[in-house]
Amino acid sequence: MLFAAVLLNGCAASTPDDGSWVPGSTVELVAEADGTFSLLRNGEPFIAKGAGVGSGPGLGAGNLELLAKSGGNSIRTWGVEQLEAEVDGKRLIDRAHELGLSILVGFWVQHPRHGFDYGDSASLDRQRTRLRAAVRKYRDHPAVLAWGLGNEMEAFQDGEVDIRIWQELNHLAGIIKRMDPYHPVVTVVAEVDAAKIAGIKEHYPKLDILGVNSYTSAPSVGTRLLEFGWDGPYMLTEFGVSGTWEVTNTPWKAPIDEDPSTKALQTYSAYTLDRDDNVGRTLGSYVFFWGHKQEATATWFGMFLPTGEKLPRVDAMAYAWSGEWPENRTPKLISLESPFALKRVEPGSKSYAEVDCVDREGEEITYAWDVRAESSDRKTGGDAEARPPSFPDAIQAGQGTARIAVQAPSRPGGYRIFVSCTDGSDGAAAHNLPFFVAESSTHQ
Repeated sequence: MLFAAVLLNGCAASTPDDGSWVPGSTVELVAEADGTFSLLRNGEPFIAKGAGVGSGPGLGAGNLELLAKSGGNSIRTWGVEQLEAEVDGKRLIDRAHELGLSILVGFWVQHPRHGFDYGDSASLDRQRTRLRAAVRKYRDHPAVLAWGLGNEMEAFQDGEVDIRIWQELNHLAGIIKRMDPYHPVVTVVAEVDAAKIAGIKEHYPKLDILGVNSYTSAPSVGTRLLEFGWDGPYMLTEFGVSGTWEVTNTPWKAPIDEDPSTKALQTYSAYTLDRDDNVGRTLGSYVFFWGHKQEATATWFGMFLPTGEKLPRVDAMAYAWSGEWPENRTPKLISLESPFALKRVEPGSKSYAEVDCVDREGEEITYAWDVRAESSDRKTGGDAEARPPSFPDAIQAGQGTARIAVQAPSRPGGYRIFVSCTDGSDGAAAHNLPFFVAESSTHQ
């Protein structure tokens, strides 16, 4: 892909489908003769410093102001319906623009794992109709950065990826380009490999920017893309902590969550390594997830507590984006310990849990403990999960302090001890420890 300062999204050669609208913003994908790429947003160089947000309660839309104050300049959504969510009395798309945030506008492309048949022409026509309506509705909004056409629709296939997915994405991208030549098309895939890149190059030539979701391996995405034959521009569209599928499990198959300091360092490192090692190829990134999310645990991917307090990864990204720490930093959780941790214990057995947490500004810390069952609603691909039930009676004494007395529930199965440390200034740190209630001590 060696072009001499060429606008790749077709702005110079294409016209809108009906000629009756004026774009609120223009975004040009430029390829230089040396093989590097850049984005020009309204004529100015632009690198996305963003986060993925949802639109429901606790899903990040209410934290847009903090994102902007932290040095972020963009958000990613997964479906166009999110743009209509109410944020501070306004539509999310309008509030984002008001705060100076651009949007990688997600259009949800249906997944075979959800029953969508890429051989069904009627289903394809309905999806195309939805896309035309979405582009027509939002193409003139000044917050639009690019179209996020699909998310991991190629993942979780039996065997090789159905090439009809790439072919249909190419068709959909063509629809976008005819209707809106002023914003590039991004398609997001789950990790990368040689076969996936080969399929995209052969069957999806209208793609402008490849989006990659990667977790533990995020720092090496740029290198691996070159190895697999992708020398075009890309974005890191999800990154942050190790995925639930990438960590060590307990003997009863419960993934072990990492501590908040490790998560903050991992997130910061992924961002900076991608940015610094892939200049001219990476066009930005979107950290996952600027909100609260139940996925395996209530503390895994989310960057906020359900009650709204920010977690250490928010501060890490503020420093990565702006070069400055926020005025009020989150507490630092030094350790969380319990004799129950990673053990099989008898029903009703008693022990303790203790957390060491300090506040950098010397504010008084408030502690909140919870014992919950291990998640029994595990999904794939980030699909919504139900939060497992709580067992408040398991906390025998010490609620609100740094040390509690804990009693194992009577029902056998997996559980976790959760703790959050909040500073009274919207900062927090949180962690959890898994344990298993067995039938008898012979299982220890």
